[in-house]
Amino acid sequence: MHEATLDLPCPHCGTINRLPRARLGEAPNCGRCHRPLFAGHPVALTVDDFERHARAELPLLVDFWAPWCGPCKVMAPHFERAAAELEPYVRLAKVDTQSQPVLAARFAIRSIPTLVLFVRGQEIARQAGAMTTPDIVRWTRAALAR
Repeated sequence: MHEATLDLPCPHCGTINRLPRARLGEAPNCGRCHRPLFAGHPVALTVDDFERHARAELPLLVDFWAPWCGPCKVMAPHFERAAAELEPYVRLAKVDTQSQPVLAARFAIRSIPTLVLFVRGQEIARQAGAMTTPDIVRWTRAALAR
């Protein structure tokens, strides 16, 4: 990795894009599928694509949730709005623990919703329970500042 660039997986096709850090805020598109690398929405991840995004050079904030979970449903619009505030400097993603039990087990998710923040594949912070948009943004920025 060169400090002036970063390798970023496309949330649509998975292609790794080399992008100058200075262009993050310029609404870059994927070089392969030409779709936006950031759309202001969380990306749904599966076992197949989780590592590609977690090990990327951009921090990854994951909401582990389930469709039957009431607090998860309450937090979902807040997490969506947080994506619009934190991107393009943090990628936000959702993992459905019901359809992706391997990921839920791998990260020992015991309650949902649970937010886990990864930097280059390493978990650096975790928070269980529903949060509002300002709380998600504040918590994420504080964890990254440590």
